[in-house]
Amino acid sequence: MKVVVIKNNLKEGLDTIQRASGESLNLPILKYALLEVMDQNIKLTATNLEIAISCLVLSKAIDKGRVCIPISTFLGLINNLESERINLERKGNQLVLKTDNYEAIIQTLSIDDFPIIPKIKNEREFFEIKSEVFKEALLQTLSASQFSELRPELNSVLFDFSLDTLKLVTTDSFRLAEKTITSNQFKTNHGQNFKLLIPLKTAQELLRILKDDEILRIYHDQNQVLFKTERLEFISRLVDGNFPDYTAIIPKGFDSEVVLEREKIMSALKLVGVFSGRSGEVKLKAPNGEKVLEIYSSSQETGENKYLLPAKATKKLEEVTFNWRYLADGLKALQTDQVFLGLNEEDKKPTIIKSPNEASFFYIVMPILKA
Repeated sequence: MKVVVIKNNLKEGLDTIQRASGESLNLPILKYALLEVMDQNIKLTATNLEIAISCLVLSKAIDKGRVCIPISTFLGLINNLESERINLERKGNQLVLKTDNYEAIIQTLSIDDFPIIPKIKNEREFFEIKSEVFKEALLQTLSASQFSELRPELNSVLFDFSLDTLKLVTTDSFRLAEKTITSNQFKTNHGQNFKLLIPLKTAQELLRILKDDEILRIYHDQNQVLFKTERLEFISRLVDGNFPDYTAIIPKGFDSEVVLEREKIMSALKLVGVFSGRSGEVKLKAPNGEKVLEIYSSSQETGENKYLLPAKATKKLEEVTFNWRYLADGLKALQTDQVFLGLNEEDKKPTIIKSPNEASFFYIVMPILKA
């Protein structure tokens, strides 16, 4: 095996796959990547047995071949090289790395020990979308997610596909986000509806490694999902479980509807939240209705403060308490200058955050229950 590759190309490929590697005393091979020299590319593959990522790196092959390399060691070398042109050659159980003024000999493991990467059984049916559109939807949806030890089904993004829409949904039981992608934004040859639970870690990794200018195809079978572009393949296990039936908690009406500027309420929450303590509690109310939203917080140890925000409110609103960080996460996910808040005075009824003029995304947050 012998190949010439540009440093930045190789570094980008290693950065793409590195988080798919694993830590295991019983399987040290999971710390290694499979490097395959092909006609015009190096193919790098890493896996932790839950996910596997393969990435193509443009190169000039002299002799084809395969070798298993320690990812952290190899990446450490590449990151610190000054030369742009790198020569790699396998000699027995070692990989020789050479530049104009540097040489390293890297110990490798047998390629026979590298795990077999599973294949999707059904690659006939697919869902195709621009990476930029998909990443934007994921980013908005992940605003309502956090890892749960008690409810593993919540450690997922729901892919709810129908023939004319794809809905992405997350919830941590305190808040929920839903993003709808319409059929004019994707292509598919699926003939029936389906639902998948994509692990949160997989979704977060997709945000990191997908490039905006790529076309993404998604394939799945009963247990796995494959995300594929011309440059990479990312296969992941699906989460086993049932996503909560969330449609019943979407509020149909509100005690008060408020429209205000997104940046101003975000700044107000950060300022008022300084006095909220560990609980993050802030209180919202529209004491006179119509023109002002009041945000208030207090702490016995540090003091209290309030912020009066210009707003368009439909009517007077009594005090409602929230975790200000949860409110801010929903506001960050919006992409418009103005925000609509549908507020309810009862502490068991959720509030909805969305754009006044854009219906594809909404964020629901539960108020803090009164003592």
